[in-house]
Amino acid sequence: MNSVALKAFPRTLKGRSGNNKLRAKGRVPANIYRKGKDASSLELEKKEIEALIHKSASEHILVDLSVDGEKTPRLALVQEVQHEAISRDVVHVDFHEVEPDELVTLTIPVETTGDAVGVKVTGGTLEHVLFEVKVKGTPKSIPEVLVVDVTELEAGQIMHIGDLPVPEGVEFLGDPTTPVITIAEPRVVEAPAEESEEDAKGKKKKK
Repeated sequence: MNSVALKAFPRTLKGRSGNNKLRAKGRVPANIYRKGKDASSLELEKKEIEALIHKSASEHILVDLSVDGEKTPRLALVQEVQHEAISRDVVHVDFHEVEPDELVTLTIPVETTGDAVGVKVTGGTLEHVLFEVKVKGTPKSIPEVLVVDVTELEAGQIMHIGDLPVPEGVEFLGDPTTPVITIAEPRVVEAPAEESEEDAKGKKKKK
């Protein structure tokens, strides 16, 4: 996935009251974590982080985090976003700082493209069984979304994890035989059997 530039500032106001003051000023409290290092407290412009999340197709966003006062941006993944229950406004963000060549494990969404032959021609039904897959790779090698072309899938065919297109530098985790997409066979509705002439006469006699 491509990294997106994001501005951050060192956070001095902390605790519940401090965080409420930040939010009143249009900023969102955040933390950035790094293995072997203490977490850093940051704050973000609310409009900027909400626009970034709104445009993203996945909850995992790779950012070049420019912290005010630091010369070098930090490469980081959005780890968790907390929303206000009713308004759904962003109220807190956690980042995980990573190295460009570091292997990370993420769960990414699976989306389909194309019209399956088994649906368009045969009349089957596309069933999306698994909507997310767990993958391992470097931050920039992992796609934000895994797009799967289903055009050639025929009725009765199943696409498993092991059948998915593998992006360069990425490894799929989990059972390769797990179904992801299936094309169910079209249902055949049997017409009612025609009533014979003898049966019809028998019914008339009973009346």
